[in-house]
Amino acid sequence: MSRPSDQSCEPTGGDESGNLRVAVGDQGPVRIVTVVGELDRDTADELRSTLAHLPSADDIERVVVDLAGLRFCDSTGLNVLLRARLDAQAAGLRLEPAGPGPSVARLFAITGADGVLRVHPDLRTAPAASGEGSAGPVERPEPR
Repeated sequence: MSRPSDQSCEPTGGDESGNLRVAVGDQGPVRIVTVVGELDRDTADELRSTLAHLPSADDIERVVVDLAGLRFCDSTGLNVLLRARLDAQAAGLRLEPAGPGPSVARLFAITGADGVLRVHPDLRTAPAASGEGSAGPVERPEPR
């Protein structure tokens, strides 16, 4: 698999009808996987396939999955992320979601996934975050 350049990639394909779009790019030693749309049993294969190839990437220390554009995620999508985390861990990498919206953050919280996944509040802070620290819920500012 060829290594993408150090730039962000815009997801292609998909639309508002429940499709999923996935794009991959690098930011230094961090692979960024951007997910847009709906992640469920009908769309999970695209993300599953993309994440399955990541552990073999050269010079990558972490994989950050940008979930800011994810409108919906069901248990199938959650299982894809958790399986990819285990695969990445076995390859000596970390897989960390970033920027989940309220419904996805709630899914992580009620299933306990936020206790296993190191979830970043947004993509902007994720690549700069150190490897230290544990998994935990997304800390969001209180509304004013």
